[in-house]
Amino acid sequence: MGPASLSCLVSVAQKLGLVAAPERRLTAEDWMEVKSRSLREGDSTQPCVICTEEFRLQPQVLLSCSHVFHKVCLKSFEHFSGRKCCPVCRREPYETRVIHDGASLYLEKCAVRIQACWRGFVARKWYKDLRKLVPPNDPQLRRQFFEAKFEELNASLLRSCCSDDVERLLCDVDRSLAASRDVFRLFEQQRISDQRMEEEEEEEWLEAQEKAVCRDVSDCPICLTSLHSSKAVLLLSCSHLFHEPCLRAFERYCSETTVTCPLCRRMYTSRPVGAHGLTTL
Repeated sequence: MGPASLSCLVSVAQKLGLVAAPERRLTAEDWMEVKSRSLREGDSTQPCVICTEEFRLQPQVLLSCSHVFHKVCLKSFEHFSGRKCCPVCRREPYETRVIHDGASLYLEKCAVRIQACWRGFVARKWYKDLRKLVPPNDPQLRRQFFEAKFEELNASLLRSCCSDDVERLLCDVDRSLAASRDVFRLFEQQRISDQRMEEEEEEEWLEAQEKAVCRDVSDCPICLTSLHSSKAVLLLSCSHLFHEPCLRAFERYCSETTVTCPLCRRMYTSRPVGAHGLTTL
């Protein structure tokens, strides 16, 4: 009896229920569902059940029951057990498919570790460089910090003096001192100039106040209400008085690019006076 006759007899026996029919092979959609179930259960993130080691970059296989093992470990288990039975759920028979989820997770974990090590190195280096420049707050550590700095300066000076080019060192020191004196002189001139400008500005404001007192205006020219109300009052450099909300509203709705005084059309700066200050003007 030939192979064709045997296959016909087996198919007839399967139809009559005398012989168990082979299970249907999984389709691509079935394998996608199996893989998604394995990912939900996190089988690739756990060690291999057979050897209890991580998958790393070693080849791994996915069973039709959604369990994952090392390819070598599964072959060894099948060889010593003598049957194709899942080591976890004891399902048999099963289909297998090679996957690389464990290798991808291992590479991602290695990348995270490398990034963490690099960031730690950068942070430690930044802190180490910062400690060389910024003195600590603790008095004892602060004293040690400045003592170390002075020792470095003394050592550098001694090394420079021990060299043959002492004259150049002294010339550099003289030039540095002269430059420092010039800088201090410029700062002093700037301070005197700023002080004079402040005095002149204060005189201008006093003059504006005197003009406002001589004008004897008691109403805001914008809202035509008393300046002695609870609203804050602004004195302009042109000596005119306005309620602060009225002047701000005028500035906000003014169509001109450069805002000028509503009365004399001059550019101005303002200074708060307050309703209580009107009596002292």
